[in-house]
Amino acid sequence: MAKYGEKAKKKITKVMREFSQGKLESGKSGRKVTKRKQAIAIGISEARRAGAKVPRRKK
Repeated sequence: MAKYGEKAKKKITKVMREFSQGKLESGKSGRKVTKRKQAIAIGISEARRAGAKVPRRKK
């Protein structure tokens, strides 16, 4: 299984909490996120931008 750093786990948890409360919005459009997979993807990308330890994308 892929290993995520502590900083990444916290970031993803924060994003998932926003999603469950219905407050998570996507990028430029600002639309509400309705899909769980999309919310996870947003959390992972935010963690990557913050410099957290996140496994590489599969190509």
